[in-house]
Amino acid sequence: MNELVSYFSTISSLHRSLILVGGITVFWLIENNFPLFQLQYHKWKHAKINFFLTFTTILINFVLAFILLQTADWTIAHQFGILQSLPEMSLLLYTIIGLLLLDLIGAYLAHLVEHKIKFLWRFHIIHHTDTWIDTTTANRHHPGESVIRFAFTALGVLIVGSPMWLVFLYQSLSVVASQFNHANINMPKKLDKLLSYCIVSPNMHKIHHHYVLPYTDSNYGNIFSIWDRLFGTFTYLPTDKIIYGVDTHMLESEHNNLGKLLEIPLKKQRTALPIKKE
Repeated sequence: MNELVSYFSTISSLHRSLILVGGITVFWLIENNFPLFQLQYHKWKHAKINFFLTFTTILINFVLAFILLQTADWTIAHQFGILQSLPEMSLLLYTIIGLLLLDLIGAYLAHLVEHKIKFLWRFHIIHHTDTWIDTTTANRHHPGESVIRFAFTALGVLIVGSPMWLVFLYQSLSVVASQFNHANINMPKKLDKLLSYCIVSPNMHKIHHHYVLPYTDSNYGNIFSIWDRLFGTFTYLPTDKIIYGVDTHMLESEHNNLGKLLEIPLKKQRTALPIKKE
């Protein structure tokens, strides 16, 4: 554990970039050979849009990174936050608790709020417009949403009282977990179900990308599945029933056009289509 702390205390931007690129590469290769769905799309054309939005997310996080650093340093210096108030414990347990809490605030809570507040949904909907979910979808976020997500991460660091090495570890795991649970991977159903009791598995998260309610408003988790089960937002739908997208923006001319995607938050929101009975 000490080696892990040492590594993430001094992790370079290059290594963090390699984790992101490496994860996409691995899951891209796996989904090409063992796809869950035979998606009828131009994979590279689709990826270009998602890669552009990934780049804007990286840029925004890089520019605002000093806020996370100052927040983490302040919590340690002033012994502020949940972790700072806990009794002495093993480094492993400290890390697990920290990761769980950062995931709760920085991922689950942020995601839930984006679905419940209409203004925030305007930005998050870009993620849901994708009708060809694969590993590149993981970072398909409007620049406005990237700022929103960053704000929740900073809030999480403050409330949790997280040291910076734990923040870097959390962000690295979060990126890989998102790439994994968005990947178009045909996993054995029993294995996927077993994983879903601990972490967010591909089949569990794909339900969240079903095009109509109530499934769109479920399975919000990113790394750990415990929060959906604990707060009653977990649901199940067989994979053969899943239709990707969001019922207000199903046209390829919209969801496969970068310019139109970026404009969606600025336009009047549409009324959803009648919910199709499953």
